[in-house]
Amino acid sequence: MRSTLHRTTLAATLALFFAGASLASAADAPQATTTSAADASQTVNVTLMLHLRDEHGLANYIQQTVTPGNPNFQRFLSTAEFARRYGASDAEIARVQHYLASQGLRGNVMANRVTLQVSGTLAQFSAAFGTPIHSYRLRANGRLYHRPTGDVVMPAGLVGQVDAIVGLDNESSFLSHRLSSPHLPQAAPKLASLNAIGANRAKTADSNPTASGQPGEYTVGDVANFYNINPLYQRGITGKGSTVAIVTLANFDPADAEAYWSAIGLTTKPHRIEQIHVDGGGPINGGSGETALDVEQAGGLAPDADILVYDAPNTNASFVNALAQAVVDNRADAISTSWGAPEIYNFAALNVDGARVNDTRDVGTLRAFHTLLMEAAAQGQSVFAAAGDSGAYDTVRGLGHGTGPGEFSAPLTVDSPASDPYITAAGGTTTPFSFAFGNGPVASVSQESVWGWDYLQTYFDTNFGQGVVDLFSVGGGGGVSSYWRKPFYQYFTRGIRRTEGHQSLDYNDPTAGPTTLLKLPSHFAGRNLPDISLNADPETGYLVYSSTDGGATAGQGGTSFVAPQLNGITALLRQSSGHRIGLWNPQVYFLQAVFGYGRYSPFNSVNGGDNWFYQGAPHYTPGAGIGTLDVSNLDAFMRFRW
Repeated sequence: MRSTLHRTTLAATLALFFAGASLASAADAPQATTTSAADASQTVNVTLMLHLRDEHGLANYIQQTVTPGNPNFQRFLSTAEFARRYGASDAEIARVQHYLASQGLRGNVMANRVTLQVSGTLAQFSAAFGTPIHSYRLRANGRLYHRPTGDVVMPAGLVGQVDAIVGLDNESSFLSHRLSSPHLPQAAPKLASLNAIGANRAKTADSNPTASGQPGEYTVGDVANFYNINPLYQRGITGKGSTVAIVTLANFDPADAEAYWSAIGLTTKPHRIEQIHVDGGGPINGGSGETALDVEQAGGLAPDADILVYDAPNTNASFVNALAQAVVDNRADAISTSWGAPEIYNFAALNVDGARVNDTRDVGTLRAFHTLLMEAAAQGQSVFAAAGDSGAYDTVRGLGHGTGPGEFSAPLTVDSPASDPYITAAGGTTTPFSFAFGNGPVASVSQESVWGWDYLQTYFDTNFGQGVVDLFSVGGGGGVSSYWRKPFYQYFTRGIRRTEGHQSLDYNDPTAGPTTLLKLPSHFAGRNLPDISLNADPETGYLVYSSTDGGATAGQGGTSFVAPQLNGITALLRQSSGHRIGLWNPQVYFLQAVFGYGRYSPFNSVNGGDNWFYQGAPHYTPGAGIGTLDVSNLDAFMRFRW
């Protein structure tokens, strides 16, 4: 798995070429100016999440569906059954609809009876929820958006009926977790060169024929080689009869995925991609490459699975609506998303420029995702999310880090929705390889390690001097949630951590000086993430084909790749076992606790590297979770252990 990648240039700027949407979140408040009251006549869509009838009972039922020997083991619910057991009653829905109608608003209840999509003007929503809505303009790029100026007041008619209100703002809060190598790459491979990739492939008998064997140019075939997927293919397990879903915030051209599979020599089921455009669909933009790679990876690992692509605009409400549609449709056996934002952006303190420190009441998006993810788990849908690409410091990618005027601090933080306990958080590793930049010496990563670019930082500091490049804190996302408590499946896992002390997000205002925007809880027993990791370092990364990015590009990585890879692997497990897999987390944590690591274990520990804070270890670590997979062994347990 080693090769030497000689860089002919030290990359004049060594800028990080992040692929994805620009960040505009509540944490931008110090960098935004109020323009005026928003256009009161503007029509917007807002999503209300109704109160689950029995959330505690639902949590118990989910646990039972993945507990061997329980009468409800693998007895997953249909959407109608979920609605009947846990959705709002007719009377509750009628009360909510009555209040909305009194404000001139119309709501459509989805089939799960917990998601209510409401349409109206900003003036109507402002009156209904007791807060003016103003327009803001970002100083950095001039982008205009609107949001409430104060607390959202839950009307008496909705108290006890509504858990979350999402969409009173149209801030684009989510980034795709895709990165490029931190150097100006040599000429990126064209599609024609992909057709000749076989010349460089390893010729061992058990090697996947679509693999390249070249770090930075890996394909789904290399993933199959790394994580022992090939024995499933040899048994005819290709995802036949399975369906995967991609939830994304950008549209794409399905021909890109077809071109990628064809170019690497992979035979796939024809006409298997179906696009579902939610809230008018996502744009064709810089994020389209994210959608392309998600489909290429999930569909490449499961070449006979059907693929549903739910794309939506990059707003809180539309992200929630896209996930809601994928869950309520209940057609997909597994769902993945490679978009996210720092969990702490959902906290109310960030919406008021630090005036209310430690106020975490405004967590509507977190609660909305949580309800939908619980429904997915009860329906047997496995859901995966990228854990982020900013190492243990999730705000750095969007806000930077430092102590100077106009700069934000860098607290230990995690990404959402990956931090939710009912989703499997996909982390990142670096696979073994050798490298050299400019006239520097050849260096190597000798074992699969937690992905963190501090190994490159050390290389540059040592060979080219301090300050030449700043790569902090690029790496696989991971850490401890400041909101979600430690879930039951992590109670007895060695290596689980609590939040660190003295963590806060601070902004150094150029005129007013340092201001604490949010103090994070110290030593909180929160949900740890990631859960499972696979190769994600762009230096040992992948080929992607996206027409919006100019065709085929190499040196692509990020935990964006791992989430759809786990999605595709689930399609294989679903075909092999004959049933949906359900929520991965309780099952994989149990298996790791009982069987540990070794020749017959489904897992490989990740003992080296770090994500700038959490180090690799021969047990669970917030750098890489349980570790990486031996998919063939995992399949054997899923088929035979019950």
